[in-house]
Amino acid sequence: MEVIDILIVDDEPGIRSGVVRILKNFTVSYPFLEDDFGFNVLEAATGEEAIDIIKRSCPAIVLLDNKLPGIQGVDVLQFINQNYPEILVMMITSYASLELAVRATNIGAYDFVPKPFTPQELKSSVENITKHYFLRRMTRRLHREGKQVRFQFLTVLSHELKAPLNAVEGYLKMMQEKQAGESIDGYMDFINRSLDRIQSMRSLIMDLLDFTHIESGKRQRTIREIDLTLVARSAIETMTPLAIQHDVTLTLQTTNPVTMLADSDDMEILFNNLISNAIKYNKPGGWVNCSISKTSAGVMLRVSDSGIGIEADDIPKLFQEFTRIKNPKSKNITGSGLGLSIVKRIADFYGAFIDVQSEPGIGSAFTITFPLPAPNTLYGGI
Repeated sequence: MEVIDILIVDDEPGIRSGVVRILKNFTVSYPFLEDDFGFNVLEAATGEEAIDIIKRSCPAIVLLDNKLPGIQGVDVLQFINQNYPEILVMMITSYASLELAVRATNIGAYDFVPKPFTPQELKSSVENITKHYFLRRMTRRLHREGKQVRFQFLTVLSHELKAPLNAVEGYLKMMQEKQAGESIDGYMDFINRSLDRIQSMRSLIMDLLDFTHIESGKRQRTIREIDLTLVARSAIETMTPLAIQHDVTLTLQTTNPVTMLADSDDMEILFNNLISNAIKYNKPGGWVNCSISKTSAGVMLRVSDSGIGIEADDIPKLFQEFTRIKNPKSKNITGSGLGLSIVKRIADFYGAFIDVQSEPGIGSAFTITFPLPAPNTLYGGI
């Protein structure tokens, strides 16, 4: 249970002790919270004492009476707004001062509770303000993480595009200066290497576009009954040139048409990422096998390979954005670190389960099981 500090500021000892008693064993829970919230109640009898406590401990919530000896509650409220805007303030006021309470909410108080109040009234008010505290904290966290994702996005983009652009520029200058003579045949190696670099840049840009479309939830889907066998064959045709380049054999194992409700582009993105990874992280003379079947558990898609494999400790990291597993055998393999995170997001959208089995030096197998019937979320958005 998470315990948050809540400061009660009131010159009446009975009010303060009552709040302590009511909140001592009170907890707040919501369906979307992993943990309940409990409260550690701090006390202040004056505005000056409250400001000292706020400076020392910065409580999450302040229950603030306006009528205080010395500086008034609205003065404390203004101090909080100017110096600790993250603190949520709830005014405690008499019924005769409701107009003042409303004015206080207009200048920064979250809410007010009139006194005398019942234990249930106080609990209800604290529950509401705690929910707001949690939601505001989550909003700030999402904002921070959003900035971090954008920073990682730009870092990956600049790093991954810089090297191939420099290489292509270098080859073009060598051709411009005719360093290999007058015959075009002398430049075929430069041309082929440039085309390889351009292909890697295109793959990176497509990964980034897929990721941003899925991340934003704005990608348009057409959900209909499709045959995964046809999608898999199309993906294998697309990946065959890459397989030939790496001396890897591609095979598809399936029987009758295997149908499910899905967006065909989603399934093609999923197949392309799994197959391209299986090829890139393979060995010369290796193989990649795709199999599709329908069982009582659902539709099962499996891509296995004879590649370099993955250490057990690295498997949980595979589906994180912008993450590439550090391995001496894979250090020269290009990639954005987004392919498997895209696979995971698509699988999550369909309520599918991903299982990864791998042995270093032997190979890997990625199995995705789509439940049947398709979940209701199939028609929603990510």
